[in-house]
Amino acid sequence: MGDATAMKPGSLGRARTLLVALAVSTAAIGGTLVATGDASAAPCGNSGTGSTGSLGSTGSLGSSGATGSVSGSSRRPGTGPQGELPGYQGPSTRTVAWVTGPKSPNRTLSRFGVSGTDLGISWDNGSGQTLMAFGDTFGNCAVSGQQWRHNVLLRSNDTDLADGISVSNAIPGDRNSGSVVSADAPRLARQLIPAIGVSQVEVTTIPTAAISLPNPGGGHTQYMNYMSVRSWGDPGHWVTNFSAVAYSHDNGQTWTTDPDTILVNAPVTVALPGALRAVTYNNGKFQQNAYFRGHGAEGGYVYQLGTPNGRFGAAFLARFRPADIRNLGAYEYWTGASHGWQRDIGAIPDGPTAQIVAAPVTEASVAWSPYLNKYLMLDGDNGIRARTADRPEGPWSAPTYLVPPVALVLYGPMIEPHSPAILGTGKDLYFNASRWSDYNVMLLRSDLSKVPH
Repeated sequence: MGDATAMKPGSLGRARTLLVALAVSTAAIGGTLVATGDASAAPCGNSGTGSTGSLGSTGSLGSSGATGSVSGSSRRPGTGPQGELPGYQGPSTRTVAWVTGPKSPNRTLSRFGVSGTDLGISWDNGSGQTLMAFGDTFGNCAVSGQQWRHNVLLRSNDTDLADGISVSNAIPGDRNSGSVVSADAPRLARQLIPAIGVSQVEVTTIPTAAISLPNPGGGHTQYMNYMSVRSWGDPGHWVTNFSAVAYSHDNGQTWTTDPDTILVNAPVTVALPGALRAVTYNNGKFQQNAYFRGHGAEGGYVYQLGTPNGRFGAAFLARFRPADIRNLGAYEYWTGASHGWQRDIGAIPDGPTAQIVAAPVTEASVAWSPYLNKYLMLDGDNGIRARTADRPEGPWSAPTYLVPPVALVLYGPMIEPHSPAILGTGKDLYFNASRWSDYNVMLLRSDLSKVPH
């Protein structure tokens, strides 16, 4: 589908409708479709429209309740507006500033129509600018529909993150300004990827990974991997239709989904007629993702960490040459030490053999850290944990908590690409994380010299 179609929330186009119908009908082949209720974020003080569901894990982590405590059953975040930034100071990690929300230094409600959102997936656009993709987003709570969007984008030229990450003003038509806005709504960040918006069909589309890759003739293309969510379930559970890659040639102004990158999520393996890509059971292992570049001997590859939908799956690994990001036939998948890398996604065995990290792995981000001289992975719900490895396929270390469970009730840690610990200029790691009770994103800083690894 074309860029124009990709920017129209109400005009999804025949191609997208067919893709979603394919995902839903194919899932039905393998058994009963899961009928689950909506889980929703509520920065406006009501049930809202949608989000990535409240936090939830088995065992000690539980799920976040309305006040940010562990409740084990709540599916909703706090029912009030954003609070002041929590003044957390741990052994290695402290809060820096809100990135989003009316109480952030960026004043995102008045400037971009963002009162509540999550994730803040961050990457360098290839020219030194940081792009941040956010999930389900609320705006003005007083208007009909609360200016709800499936996803939005903010841009920053700030490379000194000690006091937060600043976002410049949005200018209609300016692909380097603070956000994507229209001339008729210059203070409302536009939606990037559309969705049908119907529960049990496609309730929303949420970015899970992003990366900038160079073009052969110069410049860079932005790539975003997102999940099409069919329905929300119990805490930490949701069902996806598929994951897919969207690309942008204009620094995130417009996005086009490549249908050839669709990974339909269904518990079956079945060939489809015509030009449609075969559905493979192992597609389900790459419904949520994290991109990162290889280092040293792995430097010629981009790696893709994948997990199933929800917050309870294990982590798997794929790799590809940068030029092949939209050519799934050129991807290689880690199948375990015995058989190594294989081109066939169907070759990934069941069981722990190919898992690079055992369950549960939540929304994650990964990067090479020159300071650590290792790959660094962040994930976690309620608390934020870090793992390290010498190679992308591991072995990965046991997790160390940067922010312990319940201290702030955070999820979705997204590494900032201009962190000194990532650039090789220092020991400080900055990352975005989402706080469920406020349903907004904050920036945190970790001194990696104080983190066991």
